[in-house]
Amino acid sequence: MTPSVPLPPAAPEVVAAAVESLTTRLRGRLDAAVEALAGAPVTAGAATLRVRCGEDTWVTLTPGPSGTLTEAGQVDCTCLLAPRCLHRAALLTACPVAGTVHHPPTPAHPTDDIPLTTPAAGPTLNPAAGPTGPSAEQVRAASGLWAAAATVLSAGTGGAGAVLQAELLRAAHTAGLAGLRRSETAALAVVRHLRDVRDPHRPRALAALVSALGELLLVTHRLKSSDPDPELIGTARRLHRPDGPLRLYGVCREPVIGPGGLGGVVTHLVDDDGHGYTLPDVKPGGPARARRTGRAHVAIRTFLSDHFRLSRGGLVLTGATVAPDGRLLPEPGVRATFAAGRPWTVSARTAPAGGERFPAFPTADSDGAGRAGPLTVRDVEVLAMDGDDLLARVLPEHEGTFVRLTPAHHHPGLAHTANLRRLGARPGLRIRVAGRVPAGRAAALHPLAVAPVPGTAATLRLPHDWQGRADLGYDRLQDDHFPPDLPVPDGPVLVGSGVAAGDPPLWRVRRLVELAVAGGRRAAAEPARTDDHREHVAALHRGGFVNGARLVAALGAVAAHRTRDVFGRLDDGGPDRYAAQWLATAVYLAGTEAALRDGTWRG
Repeated sequence: MTPSVPLPPAAPEVVAAAVESLTTRLRGRLDAAVEALAGAPVTAGAATLRVRCGEDTWVTLTPGPSGTLTEAGQVDCTCLLAPRCLHRAALLTACPVAGTVHHPPTPAHPTDDIPLTTPAAGPTLNPAAGPTGPSAEQVRAASGLWAAAATVLSAGTGGAGAVLQAELLRAAHTAGLAGLRRSETAALAVVRHLRDVRDPHRPRALAALVSALGELLLVTHRLKSSDPDPELIGTARRLHRPDGPLRLYGVCREPVIGPGGLGGVVTHLVDDDGHGYTLPDVKPGGPARARRTGRAHVAIRTFLSDHFRLSRGGLVLTGATVAPDGRLLPEPGVRATFAAGRPWTVSARTAPAGGERFPAFPTADSDGAGRAGPLTVRDVEVLAMDGDDLLARVLPEHEGTFVRLTPAHHHPGLAHTANLRRLGARPGLRIRVAGRVPAGRAAALHPLAVAPVPGTAATLRLPHDWQGRADLGYDRLQDDHFPPDLPVPDGPVLVGSGVAAGDPPLWRVRRLVELAVAGGRRAAAEPARTDDHREHVAALHRGGFVNGARLVAALGAVAAHRTRDVFGRLDDGGPDRYAAQWLATAVYLAGTEAALRDGTWRG
């Protein structure tokens, strides 16, 4: 549903209660009713919204002071079946899922809030508190959430409609009441990404859904097994308010083209410790707005600048408020002063990730709101173009890792593709590149900005006012930005291979993991009966991914396994065993991809 007036967020328990109140017959019509709401007229009043759901039927929404629907009485329908009617349930299902971010008082110490480097899995408790394991209530809540998530996985995106989503929201609410903040946050993320994948008007977000579902199943599986790790419990997500001034340096600008017609720019900044921050300017407007806002004004209270100047300079913030994902928020009391920037003097190697008992599922959010993990920075040597992709070799030369730089956006109004073609036309050029590694592509990078490599003449010569860097989405490279003579790179270059240079056969595991989420258990079972499936298993063996081959074979076998009950009817044995096998495969995939990313980009 994409109405002209945005619908308010709805609390998970309100949505779940509305769906649970429906009769079995009405539940069967709920998905069609949600789809029928697309384009329904929305009328905004002083403190209400009215949605026409039929010729003589109106639903009135009266959000609370926070702008969120938190009580059933805030949604009223004029039909005779209200409040147990299809109109209320369908409209609440169409509303965005309310978040769980809490706004506590300003903490006495910075450590009272979650650090900016907290993984996407959410904030955690202090391990020094002495783990005692989850309570019996928390184990029951985790078991219920596991069962709901396993049912969603078994059904796939096509079968996980409004009813299954409501069951997951109810289980998430129960987990939140039990204090399982990390599980609750993961479950709400699954519902949001599930809706994105099912909505034909939004970009596909399957990778994000796979990550969120893997996180949810992993955490609940360990909790229902009474794992005492306090990180599994989590805490309420809080805003971070530094005690003193926050000194930030601009890094680059990133164009954003998000779902629902969103467009804009995110300016990336870092502090002296290397922690990343973002200043988003994303609103409805699509690609045209993404193109315009590259030089748009930035207003933080009385401070006025623009994104270009800020990305090359810096900020000193007093009274800053930072969201858990690193976004700078324009909260009351913040004061900003423009400050000098600094060149890209950071090391070309990013620090390796800390060891974890289980690999973290990487985020793949594309909500256009400024969510962005830390950027990868590395020196590479240009080799050739392959379509719109630039093939390169990671430096120094003895590492010899081939990588593929792919455009972050292909929209003709943005400069990504044109800039990559100019770079790719100059084999032997050495550049420092900052970007983001896409999910499932260990040897690929979405580059956002480039800079010269110090100590070599075979590199870029950028204008002085660019401050030693070029934002690939906005700045357009010209002939005089390149050196006249370049050495010819050594070694063969694989062009037109169809697979990203350097990528191992691990993509075969990801294909099955994503197919299982998109198509459900039946889709995961089907390839197990084909020669292609056996070829995937054999290719993984040949590539040295023996455990991956075993897991792929086992997932297909478990998905296809069916027995007969006492009456002779076919029975799949429930979703538990299948969900556990999918989770084992997804955990292996996340861990192996993380190791490959570290080996490729962190050296």
